Amino acid sequence: MTDNVQAGTIFLIDDHPAVRKGLKLLLQESHRICGEADSTAEALALIDQSGAEIAFLDLSLGDESGLDLIPVIGALGISVLIYSMHEDADTIQKARSAGARGYVSKREPEDILLVAVTELLADRAYLSPRITQALLANPAATPLPRPEALLSEREQQLLAMLGQGDGLQDMAADFGISVRTVETYCNRIITKLSLEGMKELRRFAIKNHRQ
Repeated sequence: MTDNVQAGTIFLIDDHPAVRKGLKLLLQESHRICGEADSTAEALALIDQSGAEIAFLDLSLGDESGLDLIPVIGALGISVLIYSMHEDADTIQKARSAGARGYVSKREPEDILLVAVTELLADRAYLSPRITQALLANPAATPLPRPEALLSEREQQLLAMLGQGDGLQDMAADFGISVRTVETYCNRIITKLSLEGMKELRRFAIKNHRQ
């Protein structure tokens, strides 16, 4: 995890014990796992009093569908993050319509999950790169926000500065932070915008932010 990450409380809902164990190992260094469940009934019995801010929810819970849990959990003031193998646009749209704030494919790298948690804790919706591509490939999909909408205010400022040709040292000096911190911000932007690296980030910034 990078520095200055807000810690959150997370409830896990997945019918595979190995998946829950892996998520706990990944998340518990910076966040608190406040409970877990492997079925709809168990989730409903435990999550209300768990203090969760985010619920990781698989859409396949044995013979049950996690879709039915989304509005119930959302009504408790808990952000729902779908973590699923389902990548078809129809399922994604159903989850979003039911109130899911985030959606991450189980085929994404681990760092995508960490980005998703950070975004939801900041009260921003998040769709992982594979999920975004699935929606963009579907002509009937609900229009997506501009990619920059996924970025924090500071990240948007840095992206605009990159577009004007500023170097990392220039940006570090302007914001009174280290070059290493600027690099961390740039890496976050690259991940959120599904870019290949710094060169592609600069091209994106110049194309969209050069005056």
